[in-house]
Amino acid sequence: MNDTILYQANRQWATRPPDQRFTSLIALSDFCHRQRANSTSLVLPSNRFKAAPDGESREAGLTIETPRSLSRPTHWSFGQLAALAGAPPSYLRELPAALAADCINYGLRYGRAVEEVGVLLTRRDEALGSELELRAATGPRYGRIWNGGEGGVVDALVHRFGDGITGDWRVPGEFGEEVAVTKDNTTLFASDRDMFVFLADERNRIEVPGRRRSFGGGTEPGLMARGFFVWNSEVGDTTLGAGFFLFDYVCCNRIVWGARDYNEVRIRHTSGAPDRWLEEVVPVLTEYANGSAQPVVAAIAAAKAAKLDEVDKFLAERFGKRLVPDLKEIHAIEEHRPIETLWDVTTAVTAYARSVPNSDRRIALEREAGKVMQLAM
Repeated sequence: MNDTILYQANRQWATRPPDQRFTSLIALSDFCHRQRANSTSLVLPSNRFKAAPDGESREAGLTIETPRSLSRPTHWSFGQLAALAGAPPSYLRELPAALAADCINYGLRYGRAVEEVGVLLTRRDEALGSELELRAATGPRYGRIWNGGEGGVVDALVHRFGDGITGDWRVPGEFGEEVAVTKDNTTLFASDRDMFVFLADERNRIEVPGRRRSFGGGTEPGLMARGFFVWNSEVGDTTLGAGFFLFDYVCCNRIVWGARDYNEVRIRHTSGAPDRWLEEVVPVLTEYANGSAQPVVAAIAAAKAAKLDEVDKFLAERFGKRLVPDLKEIHAIEEHRPIETLWDVTTAVTAYARSVPNSDRRIALEREAGKVMQLAM
């Protein structure tokens, strides 16, 4: 029956401290809203960063000074700065703070050409004068998809699935039985680095033909629940993604048993990522909330598997020779690889359509992109 066991939620459950666990989507949304409200994005030249020890002891930490602020790096952003400076983060963490600061400063000022760096600064709380954290040091065109606020990932989930604890879609129970959601059994997680949500509809199960084995050696229908994962990072730790699947039950330690038909959508944090999240993933979540997203998910999976032998010919026949270079270029910029599948064509056309000022032409291109995906079915 091609069942699998999914451990994604279990890994989150096993490693998250209490302050990264939330007992409702509303509480998770509040946390993400505060983070976004207290955050500022800047683009600065790499030679305008200056690291300094914040004390004289060997165990002292670092502060990062720029023309705009003084902040402390998080564990994650320290690793990003070290990479920009051309030094292994694990090695720098073993050095005295003053020596680590010298290595970072030399690498950023003299070890490489000056380049722009995207900076995410977050005030740790709302109190005036509270400390700033350097949460991320990324490329200048990093396409940040926020977790909270308008267009944010968690807000989209709240809008479509409610609080995650009282509706049909909720934190999964244990062995198919509903349980009160606590920090010990939740599947809603977030930190200054990333977020992860697992919701399931275990009330309205779907009848799947041939699911169970009968006593006579044949098969008979069985009921399965729908579930999905959504994950994201505002600081470059991971892509934005969503995984959709059917399953039998979730046990106490948040392992998903008897899963099948697992499909993923992933979006890299390129410049067009915020629009792609709204255009590609949110509609699938909406379909999933209202019924079964299996046709959509199946179409995505089939389009990703459908390889193209003659990319230029395919693009020219459907979109005209003039658009071929533009479609190939925008896909290479956003995905960092050439067009290879029908899904890649859909991605390229959708990205190109955003740059078209004429609304009728833009809508026509987006419709054509949808037809391309259906070719694989």
